[in-house]
Amino acid sequence: MNFDTWFHKQDRLIQIVLLIIPFVGWIVEILVRWSAFLRNKSTVSLVVALVVTFTSWIPIIHWIDAVWVALYNSLILE
Repeated sequence: MNFDTWFHKQDRLIQIVLLIIPFVGWIVEILVRWSAFLRNKSTVSLVVALVVTFTSWIPIIHWIDAVWVALYNSLILE
């Protein structure tokens, strides 16, 4: 089982908490995005994984994804 599958099997509240915590959110974002790319092998997944890898140290990205998960039960561009 890859990390994005594990992440999506978690309760929505757990997903939001994992994304809100600053350092944990950074690690979760990187692991989920790269895991999704390795599973999908799509260009969009690769671009999003690269962008998240180099900009995910900015907490606002995790907070936006946390709100998106709360509203739509999915990460942005996933």
